[in-house]
Amino acid sequence: MPQRLCRGKYDSENLKPVPDEMPDEEAISQYLCIHQPHHISDFMKNAVAHHGVASVLSQLIAPNVKCMQSMLFIKPPRFPGQAWHQDEVYIPTRDRSLTGAWMALDDATVENGCLWALPGSHRTGYLYSQRKHDNPLEFDGALESYGFEDKDEVPVECATGDVVFFNGYLLHRSRKNRSTRFRRVLVNHYMNAYSLLPWHNPGEGGRMALADYRGIMMVVGEDPYAWKGTDPYGDAHVRSFDPAALESD
Repeated sequence: MPQRLCRGKYDSENLKPVPDEMPDEEAISQYLCIHQPHHISDFMKNAVAHHGVASVLSQLIAPNVKCMQSMLFIKPPRFPGQAWHQDEVYIPTRDRSLTGAWMALDDATVENGCLWALPGSHRTGYLYSQRKHDNPLEFDGALESYGFEDKDEVPVECATGDVVFFNGYLLHRSRKNRSTRFRRVLVNHYMNAYSLLPWHNPGEGGRMALADYRGIMMVVGEDPYAWKGTDPYGDAHVRSFDPAALESD
């Protein structure tokens, strides 16, 4: 499935078709991450609502769970990871229910840039400040969370098919892929369907307390705000990264 997305086999302005003679490995090496692949791929949509994942989420979060984001990380060899961050900084919820489901499509090891986490860092519900990092060859993006001691971080190595669930306040990061193998993973974000989602939306009359992003997908239970309807899915989009930056590595 990553091959079909990266080869531009779907109707998407942001994922252009590649020549048929281009090998799959070269095609998928174009991208670090594709955001919202479930907007254009039924396969990815089914993965977001996988019955095993939905069953766990109904126990971790609530009986009614919605998804607002999917991310397909390709992470080819030599491509960077992500600096320390908390997902709740980027996707604010009203009740701390944000939960990531990190689905390994390849074995994820320290060598190819697996997830690292600070155990227990979610418990206080504290959101750390961010600043620019100075390590663009190790991490993509421009910001990192700071203000904590990270000596107790642990690697979260996974076998293909494993799923890691973690709270939106958990401090986590990943390092550069230093292997010759891909580290593909599908990361979806979920939350309690009863909580409003103040994301990409200023709220009714500009009141943030009423802000509720409706580009969501129910994965288990019922939508208590179904009367609002849902926003139509948009296109998938690509996380910007210039592979030319690797030439200086």
